[in-house]
Amino acid sequence: MSTPLLDQVRSALATVNDPEIKRPITDLGMVDSVEVDESGAVRLTVLLTVAGCPLKDTIDRDVNAAVRTVPGVTDVDLTLGVMSAEQRAGLKEILSDGRAQREIPFAQPGSLTKVYAIASGKGGVGKSSVTVNLAIALAQQGLKVGVVDADIYGHSVPAMLGVADQRPTQVDDLIMPVPTPSGVSVISIGMLKPRRDQVVAWRGPMLDRALVQMLADVYWGDLDALLLDLPPGTGDIAISLGQHLPGAEVVVVTTPQEAAAEVAERAGTMASMMHQRVVGVVENMSFLPCPHCAETGTEHRLEIFGSGGGARVAETLSARFGYDVPVLAQIPLDVSLREGGDAGKPIVEADPTAPAAVALSAIATRLAGRGRGLAGMQLGLTPSNKF
Repeated sequence: MSTPLLDQVRSALATVNDPEIKRPITDLGMVDSVEVDESGAVRLTVLLTVAGCPLKDTIDRDVNAAVRTVPGVTDVDLTLGVMSAEQRAGLKEILSDGRAQREIPFAQPGSLTKVYAIASGKGGVGKSSVTVNLAIALAQQGLKVGVVDADIYGHSVPAMLGVADQRPTQVDDLIMPVPTPSGVSVISIGMLKPRRDQVVAWRGPMLDRALVQMLADVYWGDLDALLLDLPPGTGDIAISLGQHLPGAEVVVVTTPQEAAAEVAERAGTMASMMHQRVVGVVENMSFLPCPHCAETGTEHRLEIFGSGGGARVAETLSARFGYDVPVLAQIPLDVSLREGGDAGKPIVEADPTAPAAVALSAIATRLAGRGRGLAGMQLGLTPSNKF
């Protein structure tokens, strides 16, 4: 029997989102039963998607907090149960919206998610650091952001985001990305291995399959932006990305020295060969602000790795492609950038006023302000008759 208080409790429960799926638990069939007695005590059962759900404490806390705010509620007795196989199948149907399995949502004509592939010609230029901090900076601007750690062999993104030891929840064969404190969701091949120290030794077909799994078998929800941290170079993953996500846009990361700039041009050229647009170049480790000069209020840059590499890459790619490829930012060397990555606390969160954090946030602002291009998108038009 419905009562005004019971209705208010149900309304309060509708404000509680599952922390992984980011949708109301009432819409997901997670609220199994709700009862309110005459004294105002609420007794309810909420079903977890799987036994041992890693975020069950969060669900417990959020449900209790929401119900206890309802006027007239005197006590809350919450039981956390587990969905049956049939209930999980129903949840999967809700999440997939009837789509065929292994369909990549970001490759569909109607997708409005901006997909950015962060690429580099060689390793060691800070590509993963740029990816992680850029993702958080975009999230700080109010966007829903996901990160795919597509660097299959050198997956370091989970550790940089502080979730290296977490594993994704699986609903049948649908995988939930791992949420992070910053609000960014992430999936990495490192999260799918039985052990963190296990080595990935795969070749072409397996690499392609892994990429498709992280794009198609993961429930990403409605994202504003998806960032992919690509492995360095022009190998299998770069080719697979061009085949599966031709509408992705590429950000090329380099350092100032000639050796890095030359191979960075190749990464940009590979993107163009796969009909992807290069939206800009990031010059990382661009310079070291002289600490002694800073004390006197003057600016003096120590160019540890030389200078001009980012500009050379941008100029070469602009001339090669016939459109403007700008330098998005020059990110200075910063000890706190390295420390934040090691500690799982990226610099744009841990030290937002640091010069490197300011430069990274400026890239996010620039990318977030860009409109979604129509290049590569099907417009869904069908001719009414033949001419």
